[in-house]
Amino acid sequence: MNLILFGAPGAGKGTQSELLIKRLGMTQISTGDLFRAAIKGQTDLGKKAQEYMDKGQLVPDSIVIGMVEEVLQKGVKNFILDGFPRTVAQAEALDSLLNKMTLSIGKAIFLEVPMEILMDRLTGRRVCKNCGAVYHIVSKPTKTEGKCDNCGGEVVQRNDDKAEVIGTRLKAYQEFTSPLKEFYKKSGKYIQVDGNRDTELVYNEIEKIIS
Repeated sequence: MNLILFGAPGAGKGTQSELLIKRLGMTQISTGDLFRAAIKGQTDLGKKAQEYMDKGQLVPDSIVIGMVEEVLQKGVKNFILDGFPRTVAQAEALDSLLNKMTLSIGKAIFLEVPMEILMDRLTGRRVCKNCGAVYHIVSKPTKTEGKCDNCGGEVVQRNDDKAEVIGTRLKAYQEFTSPLKEFYKKSGKYIQVDGNRDTELVYNEIEKIIS
């Protein structure tokens, strides 16, 4: 089954995607990861995306949709879309693209987390500059402060996780992404999951949904 996993920044989409990949062999298509790889490689697209991400703004649809189409054309199956679509316009473009490729989305799972919890999660999040591993200063700290457990790389706070940017990110999320709930409710694919629980409890519910 192909899934959309969506929710506000910090809702736990990346964490749940990792578990689905490890345990069910699914393939993650994360627009955030695609952007960060392009930024690290200093490609033209990466530079454009960075300008928006550093300000906490959504990357324009034309950039995002083109990147997703490029990945789908490689023939990936049993995939999870993480961070895309973020707007109804993107969802409509995705439906059109999938129809053209004779693919479909089975479920659109929304991770519901209160805004105050999202703020705590995001301000405490840290990321390895080298391998992209994600940590949290309270719930998932590194064994050695400032060093990645996996590769020893430097662990830093992303620019878009800083307090002054988070408010903008969450405001953009509410304005553009919330209408996706209604879009997928109409198609009968929408399911809401309480993301403000232990990681394993959230995962177990998602696994039951897609089994």
